[in-house]
Amino acid sequence: MNIATKRWLPHTVSAVALLVLLYPLVWLLATSLKPADEVMTSLDLWPSHLEWSNYTTALDGVSGVTVTRLLGNTLLIAGGAVIGNVLSCSLAAYAFARLRFRMSKVMFAFMVATLMLPHHVVLIPQYIIFNRLGLVDSFWPLILPKFLATEAFFVFLIVQFMRGLPRELEESARIDGCGPFRTYWSITLPLARPALITTAIFTFIWTWNDFFTQMIYLFSPEKYTITLALSSFVDLSSTSAYGPMFAMSVISVLPIVLFFFVFQRYLVQGMATSGLKG
Repeated sequence: MNIATKRWLPHTVSAVALLVLLYPLVWLLATSLKPADEVMTSLDLWPSHLEWSNYTTALDGVSGVTVTRLLGNTLLIAGGAVIGNVLSCSLAAYAFARLRFRMSKVMFAFMVATLMLPHHVVLIPQYIIFNRLGLVDSFWPLILPKFLATEAFFVFLIVQFMRGLPRELEESARIDGCGPFRTYWSITLPLARPALITTAIFTFIWTWNDFFTQMIYLFSPEKYTITLALSSFVDLSSTSAYGPMFAMSVISVLPIVLFFFVFQRYLVQGMATSGLKG
């Protein structure tokens, strides 16, 4: 194999892999512009003609709720989840990584063990609690748990990152009279920015794409998120509006793509410097 082949072969393989990975997005975009009679019957990637009315219908929303309101609801829930996870998980991680207290190792092991607990196991008890508090059909059940450090994955990720930080900085702050909270806020938290940004990115994407939990707690159309609105286009008893559904899917994907491209370098840095690297 000559030098030119060795140089271009990795790039060629990467380009082919990129095309394979991007094909679902291209298919989604092309299908969102297909006429209704071609969505489920035609195997061609590109439509016979562009049906821009699919986007017009999608922008009108569902049940009298515009797509702007749907995106606003989703952004409110995702933003609240990001703030809650970053604050609560970083506080819990700082306690496990830096503070010494009784049964800390046992509690940390128990916290890590909850990673193996399926989400559906705790869903019913949580629903009963929020129902008795009168918070069902509101955004609180989707945001409030995030402020209680319930995401063990992110706590573990930040703990592993904080354990790699030099203790000398915290000892110097303690000599200067800083307490545990001041040390956490002024010293540890700024240094843990890559792990916090990684937590924020994953939380935003997972919350934005969540369907099952939102379906359980949200009933009123004016409180629907973009993922719940997508299911409204599919009707098993009559004709389903697949064109507008795919058009709204494109609209719902755009914020995630933009969010990822803006913060992707922080994501790579956070994953590379955390305990997940082995």
